[in-house]
Formats: sequence, structure tokens, C-alpha cells
Amino acid sequence: MEFLSLKTPLQDLAAALRARNWRLATAESCTGGLIAAACTSLAGSSDWFERGFVTYSNEAKTELLGVPPALIAAHGAVSEEVARAMVQGALQHAPVQLAVAVTGIAGPGGAVPGKPVGTVWLAWGTAAQVQAERLQLDGDRGAVRSATVAAALRRLNEAARTEAAA
Repeated sequence: MEFLSLKTPLQDLAAALRARNWRLATAESCTGGLIAAACTSLAGSSDWFERGFVTYSNEAKTELLGVPPALIAAHGAVSEEVARAMVQGALQHAPVQLAVAVTGIAGPGGAVPGKPVGTVWLAWGTAAQVQAERLQLDGDRGAVRSATVAAALRRLNEAARTEAAA
């Protein structure tokens, strides 16, 4: 994946996190580490990027982030509840002030009733507040994953600027 188109949002995010002396963690399922890869494509990212959790399986979500298996069973891995729990797990398992999580169905398979291909839950936040948003993205697997990375960076930038202004 080419990250050149994300250079400005990444630079903005880096500046906002540096201004607060904050660090970021990612918790990724459907993107398989692409958000972390985008962040670390920027020189100097070690100043603000702490780590990424690639939690593609339900077991990984539980083992690495502490997402309760009962939560996954009740709502499905692709749900607001699981995305929020992934953020909370990243915040608890890494020395960071900001985290982002994504879980979704990139396709071409995996759709279930009510969750077609392109359904992605994005969550982001701090220890004080976690927000979530359902995305319904078009395109093939690569397009869904790319759009998810771009959306995550937008939300992280908003959160870093909002928190920085608070």
C-alpha cells in the first residue's frame, strides 16, 4: 500500500501528538497492521507511535487486548462494542494516551446478514472518552482497507486536535 497520499494527515497527526507529548497505539483486525504501517512510514514516528496490535482472530482480540469472549459472542467481532473494547484494551496494554481500533469485513467473503462486505467499525479515543463510528465502504478488499486507514487517520487527527485544545 502506498502511503504518499496520507503524508499530510500523518504529518498533522505527528505534530498534534508531539505537541501533547502523547503516544499512539493501534488495534487492527481487518486492516492487518496498515494503520501502524502508515504511521511508521513517516520519519520520526518513534517520537509518537508506540505500538500496533494486529488482532485478526477473535482469540487475538481476547489474548492481546482483553476483549471478553462473551462480548464477541454476543455482538460479533464486527461491532461497535468490540471496536470500543479493542480501544480500551490498547489503552490498558500500552503506555499511550490515544488509541484507534478497526474491525470489519474487507471481503470478498465474510458478509453476514446486517453486515455486508465493506462494514467496518472504527473506534478511537483516550482513557477519558472512546468514540465509535460504523463505516460502510465500497470497493474491493484493497479499497475497503485503504479507506479504513484514511478514516482512522482523520478521526485520530480530530481527537488529537480536540484533546490538545482542551
